[in-house]
Amino acid sequence: MLNNGYADMDDKEYEKIRNIVAEKIAGEVTLSQNPGKTIKKWRNSFGITQVQLSNELELSPSVISDYESGRRSSPGTNMIKRMVEAMLSIDSKNGGKNIRNYGRILRTGIDFSAVLDIAEYDSPVTCKEFCRYIGAEFVESIDGFNSKIFGHTAIKSLKAILEFSHGEFQQIYGWSTERALIFTDVTTGKSPMVAIRVTNLKPGMVVLHGIEEANPVARKIARIERIPLAVTTENLDDVITTLSERGG
Repeated sequence: MLNNGYADMDDKEYEKIRNIVAEKIAGEVTLSQNPGKTIKKWRNSFGITQVQLSNELELSPSVISDYESGRRSSPGTNMIKRMVEAMLSIDSKNGGKNIRNYGRILRTGIDFSAVLDIAEYDSPVTCKEFCRYIGAEFVESIDGFNSKIFGHTAIKSLKAILEFSHGEFQQIYGWSTERALIFTDVTTGKSPMVAIRVTNLKPGMVVLHGIEEANPVARKIARIERIPLAVTTENLDDVITTLSERGG
């Protein structure tokens, strides 16, 4: 991932953000219909291997594998708390780059629940490669197949469009605008592209989740702004899991 850029964050603020992130992850795992899969998503999002997590917990790697695969019954609240704390501890030992990345969102006042996943890559990928990862198809490329992106942000489309201010919308980009913005559960794709049209910062690529074909206005904006545009109807949980694995 890229430099975290949080030299101004003191220990007190870092711990506050850490606690909020821990609460979010634990809550998501607890409420999930598939806790093991959600644990895996967050582990991958933080770039942590099963061995690293098991070592931190002083457990056998097979225990983590069994939880994530569903071979072992869903972990109780105490185990979930231990797993979350272990992931955050590992991240903190590595400089806290993922905690700080989510902290950037919290600093803006943006509703944390609107952001499904955000990550910066150690090495860039082409838009074509990214589409292959998540089962997306280009609808407007503007010769952007080989354009490179350095991260992604997946957000709930309706929540972002209705609730984000102009400034907040720009804050979802992360550390680089050369990234893919994935808008989930869209109906036509028009509103997200209109929102991008009126912002100063332009993403390296836009993916519209939930539709097979983009609205003509959305496609026109993509052409005008020269933004590669793709669509996907793949299962959202699978898309987010794949994104988390790529971002680790």
